[in-house]
Amino acid sequence: MSQQDERPRVDHADLQWCHESVQGVSRTFALTVDVLDEPMSSYICLGYLVCRIADTVEDASHIPPAEQAELLRTYDAVLDPDDDTDAAAFVADVEPYFPDEDEMTDDWAVVRDSPRVIRTFQSLPEDVQQAVVPPARELVQGMVEFVERYEDDGGLRIQTRSELEEYCYYAAGTVGNLITNLVTRHDLAADRRRRLYDTAEEFGLLLQLVNISKDVYDDYTAEDNVYLPAEWLRDAGVPQEEVLDDEHEANAASVVHRTAEFAGSFLDDAQTYLETVPLRDGNTLEAWAIPFLLAVGTLRELLSRPEDALSSTGVKISRQEVFAVVSEMSSRGSQETLDELRRDIATGPLHAPPSNAD
Repeated sequence: MSQQDERPRVDHADLQWCHESVQGVSRTFALTVDVLDEPMSSYICLGYLVCRIADTVEDASHIPPAEQAELLRTYDAVLDPDDDTDAAAFVADVEPYFPDEDEMTDDWAVVRDSPRVIRTFQSLPEDVQQAVVPPARELVQGMVEFVERYEDDGGLRIQTRSELEEYCYYAAGTVGNLITNLVTRHDLAADRRRRLYDTAEEFGLLLQLVNISKDVYDDYTAEDNVYLPAEWLRDAGVPQEEVLDDEHEANAASVVHRTAEFAGSFLDDAQTYLETVPLRDGNTLEAWAIPFLLAVGTLRELLSRPEDALSSTGVKISRQEVFAVVSEMSSRGSQETLDELRRDIATGPLHAPPSNAD
């Protein structure tokens, strides 16, 4: 019997549940999945959930770091095609750390039901699994490395710019490679393939660094993590443990600004990626251009008001602009007009075009 014959059949109820679960754990990624066509929509949905399970464990500040590392190692074994560890064993190990039922979040519900995610993922075509598993395992192994590196600190305390870039590679550059593996499974000109892989990690780093720049308050208060590099904070006279103190607001805001500028240094490569990515097998430009353009808008707001990242106010773009970006990409967005849209959004909020009713 061939591997194709041994693969379990897709359970459409499970697949539907996975799509619904993405809606709960990430509005941004849900938007991406929604504007992909099949089969890529399901491939990306499952690939994302496979990574999100590990991310939820890594973000859980109530789990002792040594236990986090062991749980992540077990999950890595679940993903290893040469290991017999199954998802039920992972769930049994992580169960003591589940929230109470009345406090169960969408993220933890996906961890609890990870056997369903893995079972559905393993029903996908073999070449899809082979595209997803190596970068997903690299992501998990990178998380183990960082958890153990800061085991005695309680949470992550990034020290240098190079370490920040290393962390962002594991958290998101790997996802850029995962996406690229999926969209290059079929014949592609060598120079185009090379250009995609040369810029895939940068696409992921852009999105991760924007999140790090805007989420300083939540990362520290909810997860006890500080991603703003200690060396940059030290340059500004801010002790890393006092990053949210009012007395340091102006100086800490300057480091947020510096981190946002660092994020912006990846914009050109990310745009090159979008202008190169093949649009087939259900892949669409909107799926990746929308988060890219929303990142451009978020950077605009961050560079204008970096201090908002240091309080519960937060940094975000309006729902109206999100709608306008989605509408614009759906109506006239193309690989040729991407640069124009990027420039427009960088200078000010994008407004939705008038409808026939206006």
